[in-house]
Amino acid sequence: MKLVLDAFWRAGVYCLHPRVVALSFVPLILLVVATLGLGYFFWNDAVDFVRTQLLAWSWMDWLGEFLDGIGLGGLRVVLAPALLLFAAIPFIVVACLLVVAVFMMPAMVSLVGERRFPALARRHGGSVLGSLAWSLGSTLAACGALLLSVPLWLIPPVVLVVPPLIWGWLTYRVMAYDALADHASAEERRSLLQTHRWPLLAMGLVTGYLGALPSVLWASGAMFIAMAPVLVPVAIWIYTLVFAFSSLWFAHYALAALDGLRVGGGQGGQTVVLPVADWPEGRDTTAAPHPPDSPRPL
Repeated sequence: MKLVLDAFWRAGVYCLHPRVVALSFVPLILLVVATLGLGYFFWNDAVDFVRTQLLAWSWMDWLGEFLDGIGLGGLRVVLAPALLLFAAIPFIVVACLLVVAVFMMPAMVSLVGERRFPALARRHGGSVLGSLAWSLGSTLAACGALLLSVPLWLIPPVVLVVPPLIWGWLTYRVMAYDALADHASAEERRSLLQTHRWPLLAMGLVTGYLGALPSVLWASGAMFIAMAPVLVPVAIWIYTLVFAFSSLWFAHYALAALDGLRVGGGQGGQTVVLPVADWPEGRDTTAAPHPPDSPRPL
């Protein structure tokens, strides 16, 4: 827990770094352009399709009569657009996570490594293709779980629990791998992912629930439908910030755990600074070590 909290506050501080701020606009611009472009070309046809499918269901007559009876008959007009937006939410979240992982995660890991762990040797246990395969497999599993859980979303408490859990699991899978891909060997990565599975999963779940913050926008109902061109980019911006923070959180935690594993901290809970002569084989000795009584760089 100490390592999790230490990485948490360091990630918050690093979010203010100019390089992080500048990089955060790359996925934001890409996703906003892609989302608004798809909406411009396909929104009306998609809404008509959903409305046609709804009208084919017999229970829609009963629902319409019920809404008329309680004075909310106007909601029938926005039902199809609302359902379409709710269906798009998981895909927007997954897209944000993957774009941040591709365009920001390597830079975040490099930033943390350069500033905080300059003596940590890079053993390149992961590859671009390996990262893509890992992310793709995890994403397909998460999307399958989301699709299977859609009927449960009609139960109000469940919709607030199940999707964030799935997003959190996906965040843990993608970012834990990418945080170690460059610095750790394949054996070190597997060992750390096994040893630190539960703390890393807890970090992913916290990120998943932080990513649920835009749910406040979805809950605005008809107003959100009317202001979707403005509120969708705001929601994407929130998702981007959450995943940018989580990439730094995972980078700090994973590299600290790896540093502790190599230097003699066992499972990475504490980092022990050894003299240069006692550094394990494979550790980069070209950078000056930190004296035992001096604090590590932020």
